[in-house]
Amino acid sequence: MNRILLGLTLATITACAAYAAGPDLGAVSQAATNWPAIGMFLFFVVLTLGITYKAAKGTKSAADFYAAGGGISAGTNALAIAGDYMSAASFLGISGLVYTSGFDGLIYSTGFLVGWPIVLFLIAERLRNLGKFTFADVASFRLDQTAIRIISAVGTLVVVAFYLIAQMVGAGKLIQLLFGLPYLYAVIIVGVLMIVYVAFGGMKATTWVQVIKACLLLGGASFMAGAVLLKYGFNPEALFASSVQVHPKGDAIMAPGGLVSNPIEAISLGVGLMFGTAGLPHILMRFFTVSDAQAARKSVFYATGLIGYFYILTFIIGFGGIALLMSDPSYFKLGAAGTFDKLKDMIGGTNMVAVNLANAVGGPYFLGFISAVAFATILAVVAGLTLAGASAVSHDLYAQVIARGRTTEKHEVNLSKISAVVIGIVAIYLGYVFENQNVAFMVGLAFAVAASCNFPVLAMSILWRGTTTWGALAGGLVGLISAVGMVVLSKAVWVVTFGNAAPIFPYDNPALFSMPLAFVTIWAVSSLDKSRKAQRERAAFEAQFVRSETGIGAVGAHAH
Repeated sequence: MNRILLGLTLATITACAAYAAGPDLGAVSQAATNWPAIGMFLFFVVLTLGITYKAAKGTKSAADFYAAGGGISAGTNALAIAGDYMSAASFLGISGLVYTSGFDGLIYSTGFLVGWPIVLFLIAERLRNLGKFTFADVASFRLDQTAIRIISAVGTLVVVAFYLIAQMVGAGKLIQLLFGLPYLYAVIIVGVLMIVYVAFGGMKATTWVQVIKACLLLGGASFMAGAVLLKYGFNPEALFASSVQVHPKGDAIMAPGGLVSNPIEAISLGVGLMFGTAGLPHILMRFFTVSDAQAARKSVFYATGLIGYFYILTFIIGFGGIALLMSDPSYFKLGAAGTFDKLKDMIGGTNMVAVNLANAVGGPYFLGFISAVAFATILAVVAGLTLAGASAVSHDLYAQVIARGRTTEKHEVNLSKISAVVIGIVAIYLGYVFENQNVAFMVGLAFAVAASCNFPVLAMSILWRGTTTWGALAGGLVGLISAVGMVVLSKAVWVVTFGNAAPIFPYDNPALFSMPLAFVTIWAVSSLDKSRKAQRERAAFEAQFVRSETGIGAVGAHAH
């Protein structure tokens, strides 16, 4: 099987390389080759491929492939969760938002972070006690396997698809700017590496890629924030005062409302980020890699601390970018008269604030390190996403719905590996197609779908006795369709992408509307369902509740 996969991987590289010679990419902004960054990137790739090789030798069963045999410690899993969650959108995007909007850039940091107590108190322990490999195992525990697994798998694949597109485009742009490679080559490199990590190493390799990346990212961001504060005598007030002096918006950057001024938009964004976190399939999978519910709870607690610390660093990095970069013309594209717009003309765009700041505080070698870390960040996240998507196809759709359990573990794992290859090829293609599209809304859509489809189905199935199969299925579909529909009809897509004059849905973030719709639909349809099947499902709640709270009878196949 591994030989077949290796052949498919090589065929993918060859086919994509041949295709790369075809279309004209037009004028792309390639920078001079950054050799320190390439050296560190190659070191990371060689290290993680070595880990993948070792993990592949130890991956014997489905439990090994999907959940690393349940042998990951709470501390290691916490680092892996942090590594899976701290995406390029967090590292590059939030520091860029703080750079342009100041204080209000924290709305994303806050939204991303405050979802974790929900995961800690509502989800983590119950998920580990009730599930085996995916969150669909939990949602379908006492409900109809076929219907619930289909809606859960569809929700998973939609979230994975939109999240993957944003990450692939981000990776392509980053390498194009820093390594001097054409965009398509960059996307192919990311796609092939993630196929190798997931198809050969499964969850063990993915976990260690995420752990290494988390350590590198936290270390690099700590050094950068520390270097910024050192220039101001570790006095944040002096940093803020300097930022206010050079920023075009002046004192306004220290007040809320600079990024999201409409209160409904702000609340809707916050709701999507908070509850979307509790519905992200690649994050929820991580709770099955530990031995028991206590370890799951501990890993979320530790991960919350690491993620919170990281978001404080992005805030300092954003303001450091304002204070140290805005007055230096070397970081901007100069106009004919030698002038530049501080908010629009940064080389590489404002998403490169953290990367340019690395050069300002640590020189070209630290720039190379941060560039490689940013790329490692994307690799770790896409590996987690690919594994979640492959698991949805092989474990939820094929093994439980199509084969109805009449399959072997080996066949299921092999199908998952093939799914990973297919998802990788599709991701390469989509990353290329969406190169010049506005992909910012795709991350928002991923969180909106997770909050509107995955989270309501999961929460209601484990917390409310009255939930029935028909209720969960209807609610999940309503949440999914309304979230996608509202985003398509919003300004980001309807006006910016499709070119219409005005948006039909007035807000860019739909979660405040689509998530309650999903919950109300689950409640209403379940309450109206008086069938015998629904009565049996309600009666089965007691056994589910006892197991979710105590762990008695929990899956022990991969506990050590």
